[in-house]
Amino acid sequence: MSSPATGAATLAARRSSRFVAWVRAWRAGLVPFDEVADAVAGDEEHLVADAPGTWTDVSLREALPSLAKHSPDDIRLVLPAPGDPRGLPGPGAFAGAALVAGEAVVASGMGLVPEVRTHTSGSGMTWETVLWRVHPLPADAPKASLATPGAAEAEAELAAVLAETTATLTRLDVAQWRPELAGALAALRRPDGATDLPPGFDPRARRLFARAAVLDRVLALAGESAPGGAVNTYEAQQRDAALRPLTTACRQALVAACNAPLRLYS
Repeated sequence: MSSPATGAATLAARRSSRFVAWVRAWRAGLVPFDEVADAVAGDEEHLVADAPGTWTDVSLREALPSLAKHSPDDIRLVLPAPGDPRGLPGPGAFAGAALVAGEAVVASGMGLVPEVRTHTSGSGMTWETVLWRVHPLPADAPKASLATPGAAEAEAELAAVLAETTATLTRLDVAQWRPELAGALAALRRPDGATDLPPGFDPRARRLFARAAVLDRVLALAGESAPGGAVNTYEAQQRDAALRPLTTACRQALVAACNAPLRLYS
């Protein structure tokens, strides 16, 4: 039977990472426009608010033409966190929203932040929609690529931190009180090579994205699940301290993979 972490590992990657990867591939001429919105949204409903030239919320497909004049390198992924605002263009409404969401897309002159909205019907059924809110950016906003490592550096850093974190969690006997987390981290050392990136990304970026996307879901599970009664506050603090460097390395890896140079002829 699969554990909760194993199940989490099969979930989709961050919405902004899929947005950036597929829109960049479209702008490079590697995937047709008609595939982009469906690839980004999956089974969800995605709307866009405040898109240029619109007066109300529109579908993602209707909003994508506002990016038609952007080159692939104009569209970048940022995954900021408190104390680590790398890639953001400085203080402002966009930076604040991106920090709250933990993810965003930077394009020339605009930034997009996903907001997940939960709805409840009269019969009690609930569902979610994703609203991408567009924020205007100053013309001189820095690119995320100037503040993040390349794919090779990010891959080496992720491997090193993963090994160190796994060893630390073993010493903490995490398997006793979080067996699903320990098992998921061990499984990451044997990635199956699957990728969720569109055409144009080289094998290193694909490999890095596959590993980091799975790890991102595992870490999200670890952050959402409160430790059981057998774990005291000190042990929980040790676990959190052990996972913190891995969380940072994972974010850097996702950014490096999605922002990697595209191979226009593969």
